[in-house]
Amino acid sequence: MPVPARALTIAGSDSGGGAGIQADLKTFLAHGVHGMSAITAVTVQNSIGVQGFYELEPRAVFEQIESVATDIGVDAAKTGMLASAPVMDAVADACERFAIPNLVVDPVAVSKHGDLLLRPDALETMRRRILPLATVATPNLGEVEQLTGVRVERRADMLQAARAVRSLGARWALIKGGHLPGPEAVDLLFDGDEQTWLEAPRIDTPHTHGTGCTLSSAIAANLALGLDVVTAARAAKAYLTGAIAGGFPLGKGIGPTDHAWRLRAAGVLRPGGPNRPAPSGWPYAANPYEG
Repeated sequence: MPVPARALTIAGSDSGGGAGIQADLKTFLAHGVHGMSAITAVTVQNSIGVQGFYELEPRAVFEQIESVATDIGVDAAKTGMLASAPVMDAVADACERFAIPNLVVDPVAVSKHGDLLLRPDALETMRRRILPLATVATPNLGEVEQLTGVRVERRADMLQAARAVRSLGARWALIKGGHLPGPEAVDLLFDGDEQTWLEAPRIDTPHTHGTGCTLSSAIAANLALGLDVVTAARAAKAYLTGAIAGGFPLGKGIGPTDHAWRLRAAGVLRPGGPNRPAPSGWPYAANPYEG
């Protein structure tokens, strides 16, 4: 049996299943990549918001990465919620010691609902220890301002933001411009020389929980598969756009994106809920637990 590419998520959990390691592992699976995880924190979270989080001991985070890297191996990795400076130090130590390749850094600071997911004293450690290890850093506009002081108010500001992020050590900066106004969601990928603009139609939906996690894990999956950074980012943007278009209501607040949208479109997954009949011509049993 051929061995699939291997991708590692180093991030917090989301008990609601829309973001964090849950979103990352779903994204890895959707790309045909074997997903592994090193959990940094456990969040208490649903569609309404984050009610709390409990970070793991830094040693436990280091040892999870060590266990995976020294046995299974890692073709690419991504970081999400790192919670605190001591956890970041543990992650940086592990990534350096075990030469983790193709690291995608999503510098998560707040949730979609505005809840803090990073201790206030950890930003300097993010700048000093984590971003210099990044093959690609994927900050949104709020994270750019927190990390660099650059405020992006229009598309013309994004190149300055990308330069500022790269000055902190990341080889490539992907500045996510989804919060800018306009009919398109525009991101800028920059390596110090080449500017690549990633554009997609803006989708009018409130159900966007986990978009940042999904994009960064899709890039990591594509890098694990051997794609170059530009191709990996383009493919990840296309995947995320479809996932947002398939976003669905769940709970009382912001619903998640649909990580399985390609499988649904291909007819591999049964559409609808458990109380809905299978569509005509569906090749599997009406009850997915029978036959």
